[in-house]
Amino acid sequence: MTLTDPLADMLTRIRNAGSAKHKSVDIPGSKLKTALADVMKNEGYIRNYKFIKDNKQGILRIYLKYDKNDAHVIFGIERVSKPSCRTYVPNKDIKSVLNGLGVSVLSTSKGLMTDRQARKENMGGEILCNIW
Repeated sequence: MTLTDPLADMLTRIRNAGSAKHKSVDIPGSKLKTALADVMKNEGYIRNYKFIKDNKQGILRIYLKYDKNDAHVIFGIERVSKPSCRTYVPNKDIKSVLNGLGVSVLSTSKGLMTDRQARKENMGGEILCNIW
């Protein structure tokens, strides 16, 4: 099965697994998805991730994170730039998510980074998603 937007599929799988209180979720792997999982881990939205090699494209297993009340740490996750309508921003136009409570993940020439990192390094790029 061919997906039009594999990144949106990843975000939807994470959102659905969190709603269903799963410990982990398996996603078809890619370099972009692994880089996004790394950013999510560094920001504290997931516990960990692991790339499992197989004879195909690989599987990215993401271990979800819950708080002490067993509520999912990710309250919202949305795709901003879509294949039909890409969203690019220069450094000075990067907006914060929920006044700094969430993060935007940008694809820059130096790889994936959060909105705070992009502002610090004076980098613009494509806004992939917002997480809060």
